[in-house]
Amino acid sequence: MSSQTRIDDRLRETIIAKPDIVLEDLDLMRALVAANERAMGSNIIDLRGIAMERLEARLDRLEETHRSVIAAAYENLAGTNQIHRAILRLLDPVDFEPFLHDLGGEVAEILRVDAMRLVLESEEAEPDAALARLGDVLTVAVPGFVAHYVDHGRGAPSRVVTLRQIQSGDPELYGEKAEWIRSEACLRLDFGRGRLPGLLVLGAEDPHQFTPQHGTDLMGFFAGVFERSMRRWLA
Repeated sequence: MSSQTRIDDRLRETIIAKPDIVLEDLDLMRALVAANERAMGSNIIDLRGIAMERLEARLDRLEETHRSVIAAAYENLAGTNQIHRAILRLLDPVDFEPFLHDLGGEVAEILRVDAMRLVLESEEAEPDAALARLGDVLTVAVPGFVAHYVDHGRGAPSRVVTLRQIQSGDPELYGEKAEWIRSEACLRLDFGRGRLPGLLVLGAEDPHQFTPQHGTDLMGFFAGVFERSMRRWLA
């Protein structure tokens, strides 16, 4: 071996003393394998090298899947904690007006939505004075409004939670914020036998916050707690 190709003595001693640093360096190992293949010539196929490449590719895919699963688990845990915090805040008020004002305030902030509106169907033409004071959160609508708003009059099977992207919000619900709303969650509310249904609408400026591809279990749980709380006020 000539002096030009001789390995540096200090590097050689380091490799001999700690061979693991070579084995654990993937780029270095690939360079050594490639050099070995060139030394063997083009008429020899290294089946072991091919097998190792396939194993490395499979390991990379497994690691990517592992990272995706962990990320999804953390996201689900964060969403669960968020819903729990919103429910606890929802249960704090002991009067109806603070209950609804919190809905458009701290509860909306916890859920990170830009607007929350409660729709109550009523056969009365005009809401009473108490409900009129809650116009920033509460909308009183004619019977049938909830089904028409959620299903657009198609008569589709009713679902508790509907997540969708929209071009803009309904001004009747969102008021001045309507033109900025790009996605919404519609939660149907059942107040019990003999009562008209209700609707809780969560609007977001982010078009990707609520989409049909997202899970609805947590939102369904939130809707169940909310409608049971409302039954207490409506009793």
